[in-house]
Amino acid sequence: MHPIRTASRLGAACGVVILAACAKKEAAVDTAAVAPPATATSSGAVAPAPATLADFNGTWKIHSVPTSGTDTSATELTLTANGDQWTQTYADGRKVPVRVTLSGDSVITDAGPYASVRRKGVQVTTHGSFHKSGDKLVGTTTAHYATKGADSVLVLRTEGTKSP
Repeated sequence: MHPIRTASRLGAACGVVILAACAKKEAAVDTAAVAPPATATSSGAVAPAPATLADFNGTWKIHSVPTSGTDTSATELTLTANGDQWTQTYADGRKVPVRVTLSGDSVITDAGPYASVRRKGVQVTTHGSFHKSGDKLVGTTTAHYATKGADSVLVLRTEGTKSP
């Protein structure tokens, strides 16, 4: 073998050994004990922690008003939340079961079909998305009425206060 090649290989091998010896050893990290990093939004603000169903437990007095049109009458109801068992109770005593799921800091609700309190004799299915803002429950509800025509969907601004 040529002496220059041998010296080059020997030099490279020594360099690798020296680098390996000088490299710092990383301390082992217990990943189970480390909290996940906060998630920053594109604006740099820290995103809220994901919600749990327990965050919404209780009895809420709900007030829903259409977001557009000439109808500004409110729908009043009581929302009872206990884990994944939720019920809407209307002024006439009618109780409607509500299905719930979580998405980030919000709760998603679905109910129906059931007889509408706003449109007599019409079946309605509702879909809502709510989050807590201080001591209030705020969001929107979309009502889908079993009719034909442009007015078969109604979007309502919804706000609730927790009963003591």
